[in-house]
This record gives sequence, C-alpha cells and structure tokens, in this order.
Amino acid sequence: MVRLTRIQQQARTRAAVLSAARDEFTEHGYALAKVDRIAERAELTRGAVYSNFPSKRALYLAVLVAMVERASTVEAAARPASAQDALEGFARAWLERLPLAGDTAAGGRLRLRSLAGVVDDDRGRAALAQIARLESLLLAVGLESCEPAAGRRVRLAELALTLLAGSSLVAELAPGFGDPFDRTRACGHLARLDLDDAWAPPHLPFAGPAEAVDEPYVAPDGLVDLIGGEPADLGADGVVAVLGLERLAAAEDAVRAAAPGEQVTLAIVTDDPAETGSLVRLRVSDLAKCLRAVFPADAWRRLRVVVGDAALADALGIASPGDATEAALLVRGGAVAARGTGVGAAHAVVATEQRAERGAGA
Repeated sequence: MVRLTRIQQQARTRAAVLSAARDEFTEHGYALAKVDRIAERAELTRGAVYSNFPSKRALYLAVLVAMVERASTVEAAARPASAQDALEGFARAWLERLPLAGDTAAGGRLRLRSLAGVVDDDRGRAALAQIARLESLLLAVGLESCEPAAGRRVRLAELALTLLAGSSLVAELAPGFGDPFDRTRACGHLARLDLDDAWAPPHLPFAGPAEAVDEPYVAPDGLVDLIGGEPADLGADGVVAVLGLERLAAAEDAVRAAAPGEQVTLAIVTDDPAETGSLVRLRVSDLAKCLRAVFPADAWRRLRVVVGDAALADALGIASPGDATEAALLVRGGAVAARGTGVGAAHAVVATEQRAERGAGA
C-alpha cells in the first residue's frame, strides 16, 4: 500500500508539472520559459521538477507528447480509393494543427509541435533526419496499401511530408499566409508524378550473413505501439529490427524483407529516453494520428514501432546498444530462429531462413 501511494504521488506530481509547463510554454514559448516559474505554477520545488524531467527540453517534449496522446482522432473505416485521395485526407489531418486566430505566437508554436530552437544540437538534428526517413516509410506503407500495383511510394511520401512541413514552418513565421485547401489539393496532385521509385539498395548484396539459432524468445511487455497507440504484442512470428537513432532508415530493410502479412517490429533503442526517446515518440505518434484518420487499422496490422532503452535491447538479446545499433531477430514458434547484426541485418535473418528452406527441399 505504501508503494502504491508513492507511485500515485509521483504520477500526480508529474501531471502537475506537465500542466504547469504547458501553461508556461504557451505564455512564454520555449526559449523564454523558466523552470523556476514552472515549479511555482505547480506549487512544487525546482528539485521536484528536475526529479521528473532532467532538462527543460525533456519537459517541453513531454508536454508535446502528452498533447498528441490526448488529441482525439476519428479513425478511418475504409481504405482510400487511391493514393491521391489518401494524400488529400492525410494533408487535411496534418493541417488541422495550424494555429488558430486566437492563439498567441508561443501558443501557436506549441500547437504546431514546433521544434525550432529546441532541437539544435548535432545529435538531435541527425536524429530528426533519421526520424523523417522513418515517417516517410510509414506513410508510404499506407499509400502502397491503396495501390499495390504502383510499387514503392517512399519518394512520394517524402515529397508530401516536405510540403506539409514547409506549411507548418510558414504558419509559424507568417501565420495566416496561404490557403490550407490549396495545399491539401497540391498534396493529392503529387500522386500523379512518375518518380521512378524502386527498392534496390546497393548495400543488401553485401550484408553479412545471419546466424541460425534456436533460442527461447520472451517477448518484452509493457511497451506501446506508436502506430496503433495501444499495448504492443511482440510475441507473434516475424522480424524484429533493433535500431539505434543513426540507423532508423534501415527500417525499410525489415519491411521489405519480411513475407507479405508477416509481423515486423521496429524496436528503437536509445540511451536518452527523456529527450531523444521522447523526440521519436512525439514525431511517430503525431504522424500516426494523421495516418489513422485516413487508413483503416488493417493497413498497419503487420507493423509495430516501439521505443525503449538498454533494458529493451537486453530483453531482445542485444548487448551495449548505441546510436549505430542495427540488429535483427527472426522469431518462429516462440523461439529466435536467426540473429543478425550490422548493415542489412533484417534482410540477412530472412535470407538465412530462405536458404535453410531451399536446403531442406533439395
């Protein structure tokens, strides 16, 4: 009972800090916000704030994550008829974050999930570039589900996200400029472009071989799937790709290597869950809200994205994870059937199984 009370008190303190921080960031913006004022608003000490959030940036990101998680979403019941329809629907959902007429400048930036002046170090900027690659892949998976015969749509997704990110930046610097309905239609028209998109990465033929193993597999629990926003069930057969922040672009290796319909889990690991981990949660969860407004749940049934620290990597049998981590597991019947590490690891574990099946059939 004492432990439960302590946990409840910690949850109340954290909630009070987040509420006070949101008010502070709405009034003053990130740069001018003061942790002392946040503590005063929450009727707590400065130490109590820092015991829950190690930095002002971690607190700001936590506020944005909480905003995204609380935002309601009307989820799509039917798949869009075409990639053009899907992109227009996605753009409408994205542009709902544009500041309202009564928003202050600081409040508008918060509504936009602005990271200007927040993520300004080399590691954070590099992480954002990798997260953008992951975002493009996730949108592309939805677009490809609309028109499977059209093939890969990652370049199309990149263009659409670039247009929408530019709209957010313009709304931050010059609010009220431009017509969001024009931008929505423009996103849809991008689907007509012939981008000659193909999946032919030059590194895969040189990927190191994976190791065929037969190890017990205990699926990590207590994780949330950032795409579905629900507890993640990682116990099914499939590919588990363990990726550090520098290797998020390798997520596509896992998605393309897996057999159609097979579960793919992207387990993103970081040694800084309060800042870089929250950055991943923010961007992927925010994108997923827009995706779920356009695509039905079955478009994402095979794909899971989870974020954790060294404990998650350890549970998956990956020692000493870092930003450059790229590893993969092939799960079969509650056991790990293959392990791979290094560039192309997900491709390698699937290829190991395929070679074994060919050998058995010879």
